[in-house]
Amino acid sequence: MPYTNAVLHEIQRFANVVPMNLLHQTKSDIDFKGYRIPKGTPVIPLLTSVLFDKNHWETPHKFNPQHFLDAHGKFVKREAFMPFSAGRRVCLGETLAKMELFLFFTLVLQKFKFSLPPGVRAEHVDLSPTPGITNAPKPFKLCAIRQ
Repeated sequence: MPYTNAVLHEIQRFANVVPMNLLHQTKSDIDFKGYRIPKGTPVIPLLTSVLFDKNHWETPHKFNPQHFLDAHGKFVKREAFMPFSAGRRVCLGETLAKMELFLFFTLVLQKFKFSLPPGVRAEHVDLSPTPGITNAPKPFKLCAIRQ
């Protein structure tokens, strides 16, 4: 199950559903990349900058479940994995969401085989997101065949 867990984490990292976080505030004076940010300054963390940071991910712009596996195939938590927000205002439902995603994903993969509809080729499917407050997928068709 470590590989399944790694795939789910990589889906969340790569999909980047909520690229901009909610409004936060600095709790103390800080220096960030040569800039002084005073205590109480409103900031909006850009989760995209962490989820695709080349300093944290070997292949940031490529789907790669190995990001979450060690040399022995065991699941590894990554500090730069934060699709549920950052700081004290991290999503309260994160633990429940991760559990639900794992259960749903494994059940669906056990029960169904997925394929494109007849006549549709993979290169015709546009998986680029529709940008906005969230990165929603563009509509596409998929066949789910019960096994």
